[in-house]
Parts: sequence; C-alpha cells; structure tokens
Amino acid sequence: VQLQASGGGLVQAGGSLRLSCAASGRTFRNYALGWFRQAPGKEREFVAAMTRSGPVIVYTDSVKGRFTISRDNAKNTGYLQMNSLKLEDTAVYYCAASQVVSGAYYLRTPTYYNYWGQGTQVTVSS
Repeated sequence: VQLQASGGGLVQAGGSLRLSCAASGRTFRNYALGWFRQAPGKEREFVAAMTRSGPVIVYTDSVKGRFTISRDNAKNTGYLQMNSLKLEDTAVYYCAASQVVSGAYYLRTPTYYNYWGQGTQVTVSS
C-alpha cells in the first residue's frame, strides 16, 4: 500500500492541525494505522495507532487528551487531529500501515509497520 501524508505546516503553540494519510494500492481497511514523528537529532517515536476497524487505539503519553487518531476506510484515509499543540510537537510526522491485528506493543513498534508515507513537517512556534 502506498501512503501519502499531508496537512503539516506552521502553527502557533496552542493551535491545531489535522494530518491526513491517503492510502492507495491495497485495501487500506486491512491494515492498522500508525502515526510516528521524528524531531531533528532524535529517533523516530510512536505517536498514535489504531487497529483496522478501530477497536484498539493507543497513544503515547505526551499526546493523550490532545491528539485524536481516526480513519475513514471508505475513503482510504487516516487522520491525526492535533490540538493544543506544543513546541515539543515540532517534528516530521509519518503515517504507516501495519498488518498487526492487535496488541499495543506491536502497534507502538515501528518495525512492525510494513508501509510508510513520506512524512509531513509540523512546526509549532511560540
């Protein structure tokens, strides 16, 4: 499956952005959706993920209550709604697709994702 992330940009602290992840090539609904991010000089880190039909959703602690992951399988698109953005949210955000059926550990681990989008830059300013 090919993934195309979009929706990044420059936003002031406290603002909001919605990232989109458009999928093509294979049936998106057959894959778990994950969002990861990588800040300059840091390793790629897990942000949020959800299983194929959404019964399992996990977030990293730093975004709980601020970010919401969702998907519209009919549109082959995943989303990451980001509210109350902080300076430390600045990073390149990547969406990814995994054949993992369930299990928070697997959803949080980049090596279990088979397909990756190209990334979209999110910059939060003060």
